[in-house]
Amino acid sequence: MEIINKSIKELNELLIKKEIKAVELLEEFLKRIEQYDKKINSFITISKEEAYQTAREVDKLLEKKEQINLISGIPIGIKDNICTKNIKTTCASKMLSNFIPPYDATVIKKIKEQKGIIIGKTNLDEFAMGSSTETSYFGVTKNPFNYECIAGGSSGGSAAAVSARFVPYTLGSDTGGSIRQPAALCGVSGLKPSYGLVSRYGLIAYASSLDQIGPIAKSAEDCAILLDVIAGKDEFDSTSVNFKKDNYLAKINGDIKGIKIGIPREFFQEGLNDEIKINIENTIKFFEKEGGIIKDISLTMNEYVVATYYILAPAEASSNLARYDGVKYGYRTEKYENLIDMYEKTRAEGFGNEVKRRIMLGTYTLSAGYYDAYYKKAQQVRSLIRNELIKKFEEVDVIIAPTTPTPAFKIGEKINNPLEMYLFDIYTLSVNLAGICAISIPCGFTKDNLPCGLQIIGNAFEEAKILKLAHYFQQQTDYHKKIPFLK
Repeated sequence: MEIINKSIKELNELLIKKEIKAVELLEEFLKRIEQYDKKINSFITISKEEAYQTAREVDKLLEKKEQINLISGIPIGIKDNICTKNIKTTCASKMLSNFIPPYDATVIKKIKEQKGIIIGKTNLDEFAMGSSTETSYFGVTKNPFNYECIAGGSSGGSAAAVSARFVPYTLGSDTGGSIRQPAALCGVSGLKPSYGLVSRYGLIAYASSLDQIGPIAKSAEDCAILLDVIAGKDEFDSTSVNFKKDNYLAKINGDIKGIKIGIPREFFQEGLNDEIKINIENTIKFFEKEGGIIKDISLTMNEYVVATYYILAPAEASSNLARYDGVKYGYRTEKYENLIDMYEKTRAEGFGNEVKRRIMLGTYTLSAGYYDAYYKKAQQVRSLIRNELIKKFEEVDVIIAPTTPTPAFKIGEKINNPLEMYLFDIYTLSVNLAGICAISIPCGFTKDNLPCGLQIIGNAFEEAKILKLAHYFQQQTDYHKKIPFLK
């Protein structure tokens, strides 16, 4: 098997046995990025100098026969809205196109402590606002399975980089499906952890009550390995939870007999692509055959998730993005008459259309005359959505649903229709609104060779359950091993 297709465990074993050096491993991936990423555009920045330095450090440890961690010497891509000291962090925006953070996000510190190699920063929708990575200031990321199609968003660069085998795994962020949706469209595994399990310190905020950093990898097992590294309470993040985290990798094996699986009927109605529906129904039959107990459930509040999310998230965005005014850091307009003029021109020139749209939406819903009618009401509906979902976990262990209503669509197809684009997130938004966990894994392909994503949803802090079910499926199938043909 080629180096680029090996799992984290397999790569770790090769390093320990000295069958390959960390520097050689890094060069394998850099060579592939150089050869193919001009077409795909998954990376914004490649951090060669830092990557080589870490690789050499790992090789020295191995020469001295010192113990290394599972991720030591293995390259990782980082979504470009997660702060990396001395490496540009742009949020795929003009506003931060030259921003170099003076500190590392907590998740980056943890990866560096274990000698993981940060190979570069991956593309995304500007400030993580979008579902297709078409709003990036640095150009659209293309789907490795079909260059005419989107890679998904907002973590499109992270998902495409794993799919194209530019790196074994990446970090993304998920505000309304931004890890799971691109993972589904690119045929890889993407985990959205429970809110508070992974520190958000150093994640450039979009919507603070919804954002969550998580892993994207070829398999659920590799997601578990990275989650073990990044999970845990952080004194720098007041929203991180002092929760005794599981050893996710240690708990991933075992059979699934007796596990209760809920199937929400609302997720299988009009609007779901037939080929995705068939692949998911086949997966449900597989779980039933393997001893899972299938239970039909109803999530009546799901019809309100899109409206609720697109009131709350833009409201938080309008507040979080107020800091970009051209004063302390980031882009500043060149010609202005006074301070107010500078603010206005900086923001008008520095933000793209989708970011402006969401700031305007959020500012409107937070304004004095509309706060109670929209924002307050949306918060109340959010509580109802969360309560309904939590209540369902008294009946079932996990919930299975599609990740996306259709496979990857053509680039440019929905970009001028924001409402249609927003509706594309209908199956993922409730998980963020409720603060629970979910993983998307590939469960089949369409006749056009586009991946279909299956979403496994778990209660808050029950990542071990969803990872186990996903891993069991991947041990018996090979959808996650299918590699796109790059040209």
